[in-house]
Amino acid sequence: MTSTLLRAQGAMAGLAVGDALGRPVEGMSAEQIRSTYGSVSDFVNMTPGGSDDTEYALLTGSALLKYGKSITADNFADYWLEKVCSQTAAFAGAGFSEMNAIANLRKGLRPPQSGQHNHAWSDGLAMRVAPIGVLAHPDYELTKKITVADGMVSHSGEGIHSGVVIAVAIAAAMSGKEFNVAFDDSLTMIPKNSWTYRSMVLVRDAVNANRKKPVHEIADLLLNKVAVTDYFYADLAPEAVSLAMASVLYGEGDFAKTLLFAVNLGRDADTIAAMAGAVAGALAGYASIPDNWKGAVTSVGGTCLQFAKGLNPYAMAEELLKVAA
Repeated sequence: MTSTLLRAQGAMAGLAVGDALGRPVEGMSAEQIRSTYGSVSDFVNMTPGGSDDTEYALLTGSALLKYGKSITADNFADYWLEKVCSQTAAFAGAGFSEMNAIANLRKGLRPPQSGQHNHAWSDGLAMRVAPIGVLAHPDYELTKKITVADGMVSHSGEGIHSGVVIAVAIAAAMSGKEFNVAFDDSLTMIPKNSWTYRSMVLVRDAVNANRKKPVHEIADLLLNKVAVTDYFYADLAPEAVSLAMASVLYGEGDFAKTLLFAVNLGRDADTIAAMAGAVAGALAGYASIPDNWKGAVTSVGGTCLQFAKGLNPYAMAEELLKVAA
């Protein structure tokens, strides 16, 4: 039986591994990945490392370590002002939603106004909520409450709904639920009339009805159903989160199977794989992560958020459980 600690370590390490696996193919289409690599089955560069996905998750985790389960949107905003908005160096690789939020916070806006901007529906919240699922499990309502508080700093609407999906799925996995239960439970915590909910139902039905088809056909089918190809970038939360959760369904609790499916979808590949990796890691535990991938979990470089340099996702998992207790 997988221990709670191994599930927590799996969630945090899985996020970092997915980020590193997907980072080199971010922005590529599934067809471009296939024509360039055939299929990504391992790191495609010699020095794999994470990006803003991992570092923003460490930001959320660090805020939770400071404020605990009673953390509020104002607490999160104060932490951003202290750790992020004070940074003078460029935010390499930062998303539009985060940069808009930073600008709003620097102008004196507070949540929810700081998260009300023209890119508030991105996957920037969903990519950073793994520590919330670890800390707040098995309480779905608490998981949602903290996720919304974090989300209001930088997102609104679909951006927050999608963040809730990933956080609750991780909380479910932390509680020992099966992959399909984690998927279905995450749906119960968001509005049925939301874009995110509709996209999740589309991918669930598509995966379940087409499992016997070749993997590239399943991937193309999913992309045809939910990818918004006429938008200027692939970080729309309902798209990326539904594709990440489709990867969880396809992987059936197998970490490597889940991650490689997610990476080869392309689009916002590092974030899709980071989210799928966090859920799959919580489902299967840290021991399920291939040893040759675990090197990507060591201390991060602070390429986007300077404060995060030297922090370790794996090590943070145990600290989050201490706060949870």
